Amino acid sequence: MAAFPFQIAATDGRARTGVLSTPRGDIRTPAFMPVGTAGTVKALTVEQVAATGADILLGNTYHLMLRPTAERVSRLGGLHRFMRWEKPILTDSGGFQVMSLSNIAKVTEESVTFQSHLDGSRHVLTPERSIEIQADLLGADIVMQLDELVALPATGDRAAEAMRRSARWGERSKAAFGHRDAQALFGIQQGGVDEALRSESARRLIETGYDGYAIGGLAVGEGHQAMVEVLDFAPAQLPADRPRYLMGVGKPIDLVEAVYRGVDMFDCVLPTRSGRHGQAWTWDGAINLKNARFAEDDSPLDASSDVSASRDYSKAYLHHLVKSQEILGQVLLSWHNLAFFQSLMSELRAAISEGRLEAFRQAFASRHFASDTSA
Repeated sequence: MAAFPFQIAATDGRARTGVLSTPRGDIRTPAFMPVGTAGTVKALTVEQVAATGADILLGNTYHLMLRPTAERVSRLGGLHRFMRWEKPILTDSGGFQVMSLSNIAKVTEESVTFQSHLDGSRHVLTPERSIEIQADLLGADIVMQLDELVALPATGDRAAEAMRRSARWGERSKAAFGHRDAQALFGIQQGGVDEALRSESARRLIETGYDGYAIGGLAVGEGHQAMVEVLDFAPAQLPADRPRYLMGVGKPIDLVEAVYRGVDMFDCVLPTRSGRHGQAWTWDGAINLKNARFAEDDSPLDASSDVSASRDYSKAYLHHLVKSQEILGQVLLSWHNLAFFQSLMSELRAAISEGRLEAFRQAFASRHFASDTSA
């Protein structure tokens, strides 16, 4: 029996809307998780993040284990208390950052040995250690198995090797996690863009048994079309009665297409990273506030928004802040972008509930692709 009840309220084609219930609160799905890499969603307070409608945050195992260290966070009461976020937290396993940020010394069947990108110190990450950090020291509500990520494009042999090692590491993660009533463990499907490898991965994950299932190894260089083609089959290979989480994917058009294909949960640094670089996401695509055409534009980013950053500040003022490199510009645009992403999730949930997702999807795509306003 899974740790957290997952109630699907409505379906529309392959898409679903529902609620994942945790002891720290309900997560409405489809859900977008803001990324709190080092115990903070960059540039924002937890009150601002909550005001956007976020039900859950993501914390980063790799960064927290290096600084301030997972042991220190534990001594200070766990990650929720440390960062003052009372709602659910999902932590990633650390595997992605180990593969992408550090100088890897060695990947073996037993562990990954790597050097910190901060000071070059040597660290060893095993499936068991990843679970200890996430579940016992940080105190995450949703814990991810350790997996091996392969950048795409990759050969079939390399993708198969990493997928099978990830499956074995998943079994070790499950053994280390044991049974917990107040925490959940998610397994991660791998296999690159190969349908047969993805199918084998899903079968092995289901045999092990997890509280939820993630689709990993996408948004790593394969491009939008290749990702969508994988999502044509990958979600349906995973259990329909448990949450499906697409890791690290966050462009709005990608979110809509993934929800359409049966995905329930997402995370990405895109909203805050874009905000720090002067970019705002809107219903008509992304706009760059550095652009001179906004210098005297007195309109807000979204007059109908409940969030002050979107509703109460003119594009001209935001343009000025960005051009002047004022910190407030980064705060307001990050806040607006997170609010937009949560509004998108809310609109998707409503469209599924009302059986009009296809119309929403078509309208969204036409507006998204019609105006290339990011320049």
